[in-house]
Amino acid sequence: MTRIVVIGGGIAGTATALALHKAGFDVAVHEAHSDTAEDIGAFLTLASNGMRALAQLDASDAVTAIGFPLRSMRVLDDRGGEVAHVPLGEADDTRLRYRCLRRGELNAALQAEVVRRGIGLSHGARLVSVENGPDKATARFADGSAATGDLLIGADGLNSALRRSIAPGAEPVYAGQSVFYGYMPGTPVAQDTGHITMVRGSAAAFGYAVSPAGETYWFARVAGPAVPADELAHPTPSRRREQLVETLGKDATPAARIVAASTDGIMATNATEIPLGTPWRSGRTLIIGDAAHAASPATGQGASMALEDAVILAKSLRDTPDLDSALSLYETCRRPRVEHNITASGEISRGTRTPSRTGRAPSPQRPGDDTLTRQLDWNVDLRTASGAAD
Repeated sequence: MTRIVVIGGGIAGTATALALHKAGFDVAVHEAHSDTAEDIGAFLTLASNGMRALAQLDASDAVTAIGFPLRSMRVLDDRGGEVAHVPLGEADDTRLRYRCLRRGELNAALQAEVVRRGIGLSHGARLVSVENGPDKATARFADGSAATGDLLIGADGLNSALRRSIAPGAEPVYAGQSVFYGYMPGTPVAQDTGHITMVRGSAAAFGYAVSPAGETYWFARVAGPAVPADELAHPTPSRRREQLVETLGKDATPAARIVAASTDGIMATNATEIPLGTPWRSGRTLIIGDAAHAASPATGQGASMALEDAVILAKSLRDTPDLDSALSLYETCRRPRVEHNITASGEISRGTRTPSRTGRAPSPQRPGDDTLTRQLDWNVDLRTASGAAD
């Protein structure tokens, strides 16, 4: 295999390019947007498993230069009382600590690392069709250009164009909650940085963390009907704030006060998920990340799962003798884990599963921490780590 084409320059696509390049493959990334990414204002957290994957890509420094670490989590009840305070991540290794970042900054950092390593990255390349031949796959873009490779990887997100060619009719479904994100210029209480506070509200789940600059990052997950598409496209920020304050104000927690003091840039999205069992591959095409296994954000694992995909896909291609064996090994390693995450996160969003008393969402299924660590370890043959070589 000499050439791999990646569609999508977000988290999954750039991380996959870094991993494939490290494994010795010729790879290029084609991104539809003219800049780094969409949703530049929203934020996310990378869990220890995601940070471990970044370390295997030698990309830790690029990411720890932005955002801030989260060392512990507080859990409040709907009266504002603390019910738990637990450590997060692997505190003995600074590279593996949870990290809070703005999504756009993370995308920009990973894209900059792609360029620094000499990997091809083009913007404004919107996929319109795919030719999936016996020996090559070709992506054709809206501007008339094309890219051909031995493997075509779709890392093009929730509304993946490549998924439509692999699994026609497999569309994202609403997971039962609308999700809001915002920033407050200040701190709600006398609280230092490095912690995330989760509020178990009576009408919504709420979380916030304070940055070293003293800005509060917050999110709210609210059950109910999905936010209409026209409202997502043309929001009325003041109305959105008023509705959230009314909902969150039913509880004696800092949540309503944080939202009330936030700027007009309150973002909203609907929690969605990809149906279980959606096909991931066809011939010389494969989808990864949210394109293949998007989950509701309730477990906070979306970005970390995408980073795991990158490492394990590159190792699958590196450690097996042919493309079909590689993609079969990749799917064997990934599908049970990511589909359990879809299920667990969806159950939380729909209210059919409750997080543990510590506030931790149920961990996505893993073959065992030691096995996952071995699967991500760049120096371990994936066939051995997965048991495929037994």
